[in-house]
Amino acid sequence: MPAAGQKPAASATAAAAAAEGINWYEGDVDAAFAFAKANNKPLFLYWGATWCPPCNQVKATIFNRQGFIERSRFFVPVHIDGDSAGAQKLGERFKVRGYPTMILFKPDGSEITRLPGEVDADRYLQTLTLGISANRPVRQTLQAALAGGKLSADEWRLLAYYSWDTDEQQLVNGKDLPATLKRLAAASPAGDIANRLALSALVAAAKPDAAGAVDKTAAAAQLNKTLADARSSRENMDILTNYPAELVQLASDPKSAARSKLLAAASLAMQRLSADASLSKTDRLSALAAQVSLARIDNPDGALPPALLKEVKQKVAQADRATTDAFERQSVINTAAHALSDAGLLDDSDSLLKAELKRSHAPYYFMLSLASNAKKRGDKAAAINWYEQAYQAAQGPATRLQWGVAYLSGLLELAPQDEARIEKVAHGVFQELGGTQNAFYERNRSVLERLGQKLTAWNNGGSHQAAVGRLRGQLDGVCAKLPTADDQRAACQGLLSPARA
Repeated sequence: MPAAGQKPAASATAAAAAAEGINWYEGDVDAAFAFAKANNKPLFLYWGATWCPPCNQVKATIFNRQGFIERSRFFVPVHIDGDSAGAQKLGERFKVRGYPTMILFKPDGSEITRLPGEVDADRYLQTLTLGISANRPVRQTLQAALAGGKLSADEWRLLAYYSWDTDEQQLVNGKDLPATLKRLAAASPAGDIANRLALSALVAAAKPDAAGAVDKTAAAAQLNKTLADARSSRENMDILTNYPAELVQLASDPKSAARSKLLAAASLAMQRLSADASLSKTDRLSALAAQVSLARIDNPDGALPPALLKEVKQKVAQADRATTDAFERQSVINTAAHALSDAGLLDDSDSLLKAELKRSHAPYYFMLSLASNAKKRGDKAAAINWYEQAYQAAQGPATRLQWGVAYLSGLLELAPQDEARIEKVAHGVFQELGGTQNAFYERNRSVLERLGQKLTAWNNGGSHQAAVGRLRGQLDGVCAKLPTADDQRAACQGLLSPARA
């Protein structure tokens, strides 16, 4: 059973969804677990952020569905906003980091499964239904599968559609994930389930830190079979559109016949998906962006085919005109802007993003994309300016910390010689950090650790020793206010410690 004592604030998401019929639990998280246990109901936990495009996609395509609202009567729905009081400590407790993460718990508080936010709404609701009626947690199901035990078809499907991207190594160590998923694919019933597990194994193997060699011939065969089948590629559109280049590069060598065949099959499948009206606008744009990614694999800096550029412009414009829901726009415009930028249409991307600044409920998110576009142009001053504007506009303690670190990282990369400005911005971030509750948990901690590494690298050889020394002194004051036994204190003290240098 989860430990007691954490209270997330009531959220805008909860208020909006409640108006549509979802009775989000509006109090203490532990009270919600106690309520679920007393009423013998599962508990559904949604961890998200106001600015997060995939979170807004979930709100626009799943939480507003009558099917989800009806199913919510059978569980206790709880929302934790990453910027609410105590949220990051709760994130540490539940092992959630990426937004969105959605977990279904049994009434006794044990985790049933993590739900895949990238699949389409129908598949999501089917998976949610399987989770609600599951007889055992996914951890036990996984152990049984690996031990050769007998699983029902529904249990295999829960494993196949488990959110491995947000697992945070709860079920399987990261380096063991490719081999584990491959074993599951071999042991599962032939067909859709085995195919999805095999594709998930390839995605895991394509990650930079994955261990072990991949049989390229077998991987290419798996991908070609899926891509050639319209139903199968639709079933696995989330995998295929999120990792198009990674999968093709994993399964084939540059300039090989196998690469050419795979690229042709993948491009055709993405064209089908981008024209599939049964998919959401974001999913169709993701398939469009995947076409751009595939065209860039062996020609990263070359000109794209004029027909593809025309298609990108037209479909982005169509999606922009057709999307009126504020939540959906946060997701659609983000995907559209990245598709334009990746295609080299930076001015079009900028125009789309700047127009959205006036409409978005979280415009500071799009300012980071404008900074990225400026970096691609080589306009360092403009990039830094957008980073600064984004930080100034950011709202919520965890978000402001993340955006402040993004601004600092931009300065360290693009203007490392501007010591005075770097120190000033870092001082401001640390000052705000000192007044932030639970600042050294979960996402916050990982963001700060990356910043500590960058500041240490910037001071390599002692080139900025005095400035870093002053920042270290300021940070020591923040750390000293934390209780000695609190894990946060050790995390704080390690950020700019002389040992790190």
